[in-house]
Amino acid sequence: MELTGAEIVVRCLQEEGVEFVFGYPGGAVLNIYDEVFKQDTFKHVLVRHEQAAVHAADGYARASGRVGVALVTSGPGATNAVTGIATAYMDSIPVVILSGQVPTPAIGLDAFQEVDTVGITRPCVKHNFLVKDVGQLAETIKKAFYIAASGRPGPVLVDIPKDVTQYRAEFSYPKSISMRSYNPVIKGHPGQIKKAIQLLLEAKRPMVYAGGGVILSDAAPQLTELVRMLGSPCTNTLMGLGGFPATDPLSVGMPGMHGTYEANMAMQHCDVLLAIGARFDDRVIGNPAHFFQEQRQIIHIDIDPASIAKRVKVDVPIVGHVREVLDEMIRLLKASKEQPDQAALKTWWTQIELWRSRDCLKYDRRSEIIKPQFVLEKMYEITRGDAFVTSDVGQHQMWAAQFYKFDRPRRWVNSGGLGTMGFGLPAAMGVQFAHPGATVACVTGEGSIQMCIQELATCKQFNLPLKIVLLNNRYLGMVRQWQEFFYGNRYSESYVDALPDFVKLAESYGHVGMRIEQPGDVEGALQEAFAMKDRLVFMNFLTDQTENVYPMVPGGKGLSEMILV
Repeated sequence: MELTGAEIVVRCLQEEGVEFVFGYPGGAVLNIYDEVFKQDTFKHVLVRHEQAAVHAADGYARASGRVGVALVTSGPGATNAVTGIATAYMDSIPVVILSGQVPTPAIGLDAFQEVDTVGITRPCVKHNFLVKDVGQLAETIKKAFYIAASGRPGPVLVDIPKDVTQYRAEFSYPKSISMRSYNPVIKGHPGQIKKAIQLLLEAKRPMVYAGGGVILSDAAPQLTELVRMLGSPCTNTLMGLGGFPATDPLSVGMPGMHGTYEANMAMQHCDVLLAIGARFDDRVIGNPAHFFQEQRQIIHIDIDPASIAKRVKVDVPIVGHVREVLDEMIRLLKASKEQPDQAALKTWWTQIELWRSRDCLKYDRRSEIIKPQFVLEKMYEITRGDAFVTSDVGQHQMWAAQFYKFDRPRRWVNSGGLGTMGFGLPAAMGVQFAHPGATVACVTGEGSIQMCIQELATCKQFNLPLKIVLLNNRYLGMVRQWQEFFYGNRYSESYVDALPDFVKLAESYGHVGMRIEQPGDVEGALQEAFAMKDRLVFMNFLTDQTENVYPMVPGGKGLSEMILV
């Protein structure tokens, strides 16, 4: 069966079972859009900016566990998408980006709306392709979906010249794909897993440190079972929240720069550290030299061999799919005649409870100005912890991570690695498309929300009942906090002046707007907003301008060198 390149693109998406394509049309992809118009298998979501297309596809992927899809045109369409692509790359999110390109004879001639999309995106994709032969198009798209979702996931870009979408070729979509140069290891080495189990059984002060790999591999049930079998404390990174229930007594909260005192002190003073799907990044362990002042044995499980021993020396590396490795560890533990040292564990937990008694997340609950922590605590109570929560980047992101207790995976959607302002709203759109009946909230700041605020139009077009929780302190809050701590209170360009009336702005897009100025009005506003199941509600909470995120590990310092309240 001969089809045009554009028809082949659409058929490939149908073969992959794609539900939604987030995109924005332009000249180089008009043939594809014409074929999209003729079908009704998947739905196209017209965003208002290409960055938002990729963020929405990213949010859809994080919340659903499926590959997200974005479609953009050449030139500025592709360059606008780069921020979203880099965001997905840093957090290992499976997204396929289809970009238009100028016709093949014009490539390299500075044609209208031409950029070297493959060259520009090479540093921030898992892989990319430029398809010059329509006969290779179907196989290339199959490869893109396979690469994006397998191994350590990530974004894959397919750049398609306009003439390729016009040419015809026989259509045959491969049922499976085999690539000689790409074969991710799935099963962990049996000998290494046995070593890991022995270390954990001998440990006096064990600690489990779990990251985004647990979420991406759908291994939360295995992690939970393993931690409870070991009886050890568990800390989940910003990307790993929900991988182990935050309300479980064995959870010590998030580690790192804005982690809890008990999590950081336990990380620093444990004798065996089991790292699962985490990468020991700078925001988690602080200064590596300080981290290694204490002696400990480190077990590191990751599907990406390049992530193991990248920042820290490890004693037992295990390359493999997190869920597969944890299944084997659980099997060995159940079969073992040995058990964790209960007396040592009791002593270890006595110490952890002393650290926990510092109550490092306390704040002034009698304040006459709205405290952002209070808003998030009330949001957690009202939603009973059952909402999907996206965030932008900054203080509000850290407060959401600290005060909203995630007991399930894929409920917390944020830009961890790249730290992308503007991510929250379009990501929330993607989450809502993935879970149309669910409660979806976007926690944001007045700086971040304005970066993709045009997506309020997309929300109106598709009747997305998101709840936007704006913690408005009239500052770029995290910038202001660093300027207070490290720059002598010189608040250079961190105060946000000339802010819009967010209530009127929301109403102008056809949504409900609220302005909340008093602590006593917080709970009522949240209850009213979340009760509106069919409307987007934009809540503008005027919060304390001087509030800082605590604890805080200053840059270059170690985990035990925290600034506390």
